[in-house]
Amino acid sequence: MGACLASFAVFWVAQRAADVSMIDLMVYRAEGATVRAGGDLYALRTTTARLPTTYPPFAALLFTPLTLLDTAAMRTLGTAGNLALFVAFVRLSLRLVGHARVESVWWVAAFAVWCEPVWTTLRYGQINLLLAVLVLWDLSRRPGDRWAGVGIGLAAAVKLTPALFAVFLLVTGVVARHRHGSGGPWLRHARVAAGSFAGATLLAAALLPYDSWRFWTRMVFAAGRVGHAEDTANQALRGVLARLLHTPEPGAVWIATAAVMAVTGLGVAVAAELGGERAWAVTACAVTALLVSPVSWSHHWVWCVPVALLLATRAYRATALGTLLVFCSYALWWVPHGPGRHELHQNGIELMLSAGYAGAGCLFLVIAGISLGNPGPRQAVTKE
Repeated sequence: MGACLASFAVFWVAQRAADVSMIDLMVYRAEGATVRAGGDLYALRTTTARLPTTYPPFAALLFTPLTLLDTAAMRTLGTAGNLALFVAFVRLSLRLVGHARVESVWWVAAFAVWCEPVWTTLRYGQINLLLAVLVLWDLSRRPGDRWAGVGIGLAAAVKLTPALFAVFLLVTGVVARHRHGSGGPWLRHARVAAGSFAGATLLAAALLPYDSWRFWTRMVFAAGRVGHAEDTANQALRGVLARLLHTPEPGAVWIATAAVMAVTGLGVAVAAELGGERAWAVTACAVTALLVSPVSWSHHWVWCVPVALLLATRAYRATALGTLLVFCSYALWWVPHGPGRHELHQNGIELMLSAGYAGAGCLFLVIAGISLGNPGPRQAVTKE
């Protein structure tokens, strides 16, 4: 534990020395203030970067308590809260792969906090770790647990990408029922997730009817509001294709590629789950969601932590080391980026450097598929 606290202390000092902006946390606070003032949530442009609101209205409701804090207190609480969530995330990740020893949690957290997705999550004051903890907590419930599904549903109500986990549970249940006549645990899990999502979304609609109408009829389809597809920070397939094809919108090529990847990734996840390999199933679903989303910023890839842990504990140690190098190298920031849209003119080496996360994700899905046909010793998932 001492090593972890020391690492976190140095990390905190390094973040302050780098004068991190925590710009997304500032956006969240502005969204909460807009809700309290009764303003137009999706007309909001805030911070010097003039950033818009991109999350569903339910998220803005959750951000309203941030308006009770001054900026300094909010930044301190945001950093401390994210570090605590990171420890919880590491603990749940180790439990997922079957290695939940307390001392392992502290050592892994001490090292992994320095990987680029985690650094950037805290740099911006992002909520990626909160959503990941909700999902992993949910998927560590015992079969039939009354709360199973609530975490996924709430995470999806805050940000839509985690909804793929509910789809994964639904498809698994349907396939299980077709094969064995019963898909009860998975179907119930999916129903609770859908119900939780619907409840949170309806609550937001009751309290913020105008904003809810605008989001679900217009803003949810406006992927361009989030940022330029070709930005080097966009580590989804859409970003990789935009840079590769030197176009700001890869269009039909991306849609076709994402559709194939969604079917393939979900197929691997469902096969792993039905084969009793929950760790492969959860990580495959997470990686698939990141790849097929229109935008997956580099900080969304905090799921690299359970991915690397799984590879390391399933005798893919060389690949695990390679994965760590990709996510700890910060290589995607070595290429020209920023104003001027330099990413539309990348050469071969720059394209490779700026496609590292997506490339690692695709390789992981290949390994996950191979592992299903050549399973090693299975690790029991510890349930709470």
